Amino acid sequence: MNSIPSVDLNDFISNNPIKKQQFVDQIGKAYEDIGFVALKGHFLDEQLVSDLYSEVKSFFDLSEDVKAKYEIEGIGGQRGYTSFGKEHAKGKKEGDLKEFWHFGQYVEDDDKLAQEYPDNVMVSELEKFNAVGEEAYKMLEKTAQYVLRALALYLGLEETYFDGYIKNGNSILRPIHYPPIHTEPKEAVRAAAHGDINLITLLMGAQGRGLQVQNHEGEWIDAIAQADELMINVGDMLSRHTNNKLKSTIHRVINPPKELWGTSRYSIPFFMHPISDMKLDVLDKCIDDENPKQFEDITAGAFLHERLVELGLIKK
Repeated sequence: MNSIPSVDLNDFISNNPIKKQQFVDQIGKAYEDIGFVALKGHFLDEQLVSDLYSEVKSFFDLSEDVKAKYEIEGIGGQRGYTSFGKEHAKGKKEGDLKEFWHFGQYVEDDDKLAQEYPDNVMVSELEKFNAVGEEAYKMLEKTAQYVLRALALYLGLEETYFDGYIKNGNSILRPIHYPPIHTEPKEAVRAAAHGDINLITLLMGAQGRGLQVQNHEGEWIDAIAQADELMINVGDMLSRHTNNKLKSTIHRVINPPKELWGTSRYSIPFFMHPISDMKLDVLDKCIDDENPKQFEDITAGAFLHERLVELGLIKK
């Protein structure tokens, strides 16, 4: 496959069973073939998107000293600010050419999980930053819930199979700033080739060239969304849970051509995680004689910890 399929969530949430089934078939096949889709019909309106980008740019424009006070030690970067070059892809030594922020879950009616997760970090310099981030988080979480319902049906499961696992899940909204490049990078790129850890990722800001996806033939293809689309891909947790039926595809963000080095790039992925107790054991429906079980049993929490160590965000 040499292009990213586009689907419309309005088809799934319509009262038309034919359109709903077409959406299920289209997104399921896309995730088997390439692991990515571009999605229209999500729950982010234009004003919220505009407000979020405005607040995010304002935060990254703050001085390094101000941003540094929001970098919280000891939590593996799960909340607040992570400075430039600190994160690297699995198996890479060079830090990615980016800085980022993490908004986390807003726990409802679960004291145990409220204590398990770090608190969200409040930015005192920007009055609207945290409120806008929370609203975007909830709209992306709602969108992700419907995508996972469609995938549950595609896998032959109950439509609401994932609902209990993602309610109060350990999901992350990550505004990223790729600053201008001032000198020739020796090895580093804006985001080295990697697969995502989580169930699915919803990406804002995939307009314009930069994001690339590796297809099954090993070729890198551009993944460019329209202005009203989110790019959504399968993460390693969902790939593992489905015995690699749904593909977690390697992707990267390449450096721009030299004439565009002086420009920033912003992107905002939402990493949909389940609760830590979710078992990622391979689904029985995804095992047969031709596709024997490929992965050992593990919980989402244990898997996440392993990967954060590999990414350099948690020390052994």
